[in-house]
Amino acid sequence: MPHIDINGVSLHYTDEGTGPETIVFSHGLLLDGTIFAHQIKHLKNRYRCICYDHRGQGASECTEHGLDMDALTEDAAALIEALGVGPCHFVGLSMGGFVGLRLAIARPDLVKSLILINTSAAAETLPKIMQYRLLNFIARNFGLNVVAGQVMPVMFGKTYLNDPARTEERNSWRALVVNNDRMTITRAVKGAINRTCVREKICDIDHPTLIIVGEEDITTPPDKAQEIHMSVKGSQLVVVPRAGHISTVEEPAAVNIAIDDFLRA
Repeated sequence: MPHIDINGVSLHYTDEGTGPETIVFSHGLLLDGTIFAHQIKHLKNRYRCICYDHRGQGASECTEHGLDMDALTEDAAALIEALGVGPCHFVGLSMGGFVGLRLAIARPDLVKSLILINTSAAAETLPKIMQYRLLNFIARNFGLNVVAGQVMPVMFGKTYLNDPARTEERNSWRALVVNNDRMTITRAVKGAINRTCVREKICDIDHPTLIIVGEEDITTPPDKAQEIHMSVKGSQLVVVPRAGHISTVEEPAAVNIAIDDFLRA
């Protein structure tokens, strides 16, 4: 598994496929790049697909610092520059979308287009901050297994959670959440929930932008996607039925169709 040393940290990444253009995938909190497995499999015969794990998550190095959104954005920029793949199509889900928005604002030269999935340009709401702080406290002191039952409905929609045919699949995602380093991941959660609002700045984004949101997403619901759509000139908005916050996993075919249509255009 390849790693790259940037900004004083070793990041794990995968590099698959070939093509004249590159897509960089940035995952959501508590997870890793495997949430894009369906998309990479679908796209790698036409694009070079690079998918990396954020510091402190997946197979990347755990760190005490650099887990706020600005630092993660600097990591993304450094990764793109080090691999020589800019400007690229940048796909970010949830926290990866927080990074994508900030990357397009701070380093527009590195971005060819943006695909934002189940994300928000706003700061976190106070009720959710309180909820996530409580879960974070419990996870840090008693382990992630204790809060996994509360985390799964935040991540996945009701259709996916209630599908008996996907029980084994759900269990694998739960295991991924539970196996995070609890000290590092709780710092990462703090960085995500304390993010600043960038709504006023995204009006300046001039890249082709696709916004995808799950119809059943309760973490960054469709109104958050609509806010981005209204602010980024010329952007496209796709609402995915029967999908929650991790729509790349829950309804991969619908997400792939939306990405295909966007990239072809």
